[in-house]
Amino acid sequence: MKTTHARTDSDNNTSKTVVAKDLAVSYKGKLVWHGANFSVNRGEFVAVIGPNGAGKTTLFRLLLGLQQPTSGTIRVFDTPPKRGNPRIGYVPQRHTIDNENNIECIELLRLAYSGNRLGFSLSSREEKKAAFDSLSAVGATELANKPLSSMSGGELQRVFLAEALVGSPDMLLLDEPLSSLDIKRIKDLVGLVNKVVKSRNVTAFLVAHDINPLIQFLDKVIYIANGKVAAGTPKEVLTSKRLTELYETKVEVLRDSRGNIVVVGGGDHHGDE
Repeated sequence: MKTTHARTDSDNNTSKTVVAKDLAVSYKGKLVWHGANFSVNRGEFVAVIGPNGAGKTTLFRLLLGLQQPTSGTIRVFDTPPKRGNPRIGYVPQRHTIDNENNIECIELLRLAYSGNRLGFSLSSREEKKAAFDSLSAVGATELANKPLSSMSGGELQRVFLAEALVGSPDMLLLDEPLSSLDIKRIKDLVGLVNKVVKSRNVTAFLVAHDINPLIQFLDKVIYIANGKVAAGTPKEVLTSKRLTELYETKVEVLRDSRGNIVVVGGGDHHGDE
């Protein structure tokens, strides 16, 4: 089943979803990063990478309207970010419902759908259809009546992705969804996110530590490190020259025969080790 999406902006791939100009952000009076300039188009898959504590989740807080810039501007769908934007689907790093909860998947999704439409009278049939549509989008209809407490990590991530999709958003923010998965499930989930991006023409930002499972699907990379931000296509950002400039110290980007990369220097590695 295919959901019909209501759009308020152009439905082509060149429409801008996010535009940042000279963007800087602080936390508790301390500058986190500055000088960020980038734009992301409709239907692009974007990886957000960098060392621990560099400010990757801070970018999501800006996009969600939970934090204000210190200077510069950021626009989401051509307007300043706002809290509770129904056009954004968000999968947090730590979900409020975990795998010890006995709620069935279908009920979680129905609650998510009705919560996105407060003030409207909803039929049980409408809620159920929206829930099954989102499960179908992530290839997980067989999980509909399964309790979260009996699901594997990979199944939970698919359900949480379905939850983010249930309101038919235009943008997805996925905060480290790969961190607890094994190699096979990482590959499966990344392929699934890419399929959703292309089939629904949504923009996806995914925070990750390892770029390698993502790289074949990515349109852009936002690399945050050393209080600065480098953004562009993978070929533009993931180079020894660009990352040396970012870290202000010698960095080498090495590639193996499979196309996997290792970043050597700069503090953290973001590839196979």
